Amino acid sequence: MNKLQTIKKAITFAGIMKISGFTIIKNAIKNDYPVVEAITSILPIVDEMVVSIGESEDDTEQLIRSIGSSKIKIVHSFWDPAIRKGGEILAIETNKAFEQIAPDSDWAFYIQADEAVHEQYHPSIIQAARKYLHDRKVQGLLFRYLHFYGSYDYVGDSRRWYDKEVRMIRNDKSIQSFRDAQGFRSNGDKIKVKLIDAYIYHYGWVKDPVQMKQKMYNAGKLWHSDEQMEAFLRSGEAFDFNEFDSLAKFTGTHPVVMRQRIERKNWKLELDIRKKKLSLKNRLLQWYEKKSGKRLFSFTNYRII
Repeated sequence: MNKLQTIKKAITFAGIMKISGFTIIKNAIKNDYPVVEAITSILPIVDEMVVSIGESEDDTEQLIRSIGSSKIKIVHSFWDPAIRKGGEILAIETNKAFEQIAPDSDWAFYIQADEAVHEQYHPSIIQAARKYLHDRKVQGLLFRYLHFYGSYDYVGDSRRWYDKEVRMIRNDKSIQSFRDAQGFRSNGDKIKVKLIDAYIYHYGWVKDPVQMKQKMYNAGKLWHSDEQMEAFLRSGEAFDFNEFDSLAKFTGTHPVVMRQRIERKNWKLELDIRKKKLSLKNRLLQWYEKKSGKRLFSFTNYRII
């Protein structure tokens, strides 16, 4: 039995379970978000895909419609430009999208517009969702993370990158997106989760250096004033990818849905990953993490049970 057959068998096995996907997006083309890849990376394992589109200055809606899947449910939303504190608008919009999923769904899979799931993890995700379907203590499923930086060849391996986050939650409206939509809380408390054998691939830091600068300017307006962001834009035309603390070479494979985007890459970036810009404390903590697999003294949005 090949990999595709295995995935289909896992999905069929989970037929009595319903999973909704949901995401938010605005100005996808202007900021070159891989949102099509994000959505299509989870389409095989969801029964519907809610895409909440903010009013955009480009053809974001047509881009989403070009996916051509009957699972996609487009809704529209107004992103209040007055809400800029700590990226709170992202959590607000995420919660609004969550409200739109089918009432009879068991799980909700949240994917951000610059993330993707490798198809090799589809069976594991389905199996975990089914395993904990009736265990009401489990409020969410926790994924490991790979953060790509500069190009598709490097990943961040320092403590500045969060190593895990919740991406599947129960269809329980007491669970809400938290702060800047990185994680979730239930009635203000950290949600109880199970760590599963699956990764989220995060591509938010992979762009042409000039485009990266522009994207950071556009996205930064969700956190900072116009004056602050104008000053940021004047600081240079391109983003300096050499400002990293620690990177590693990526030796795995990317999701199939990312292949065309990777082939279209039109910039070259060579980084000297031998350089490590870590304090002694962080060097010791990173050494311990690599040896033990445990991350000490880090903030989390969840509680593993």
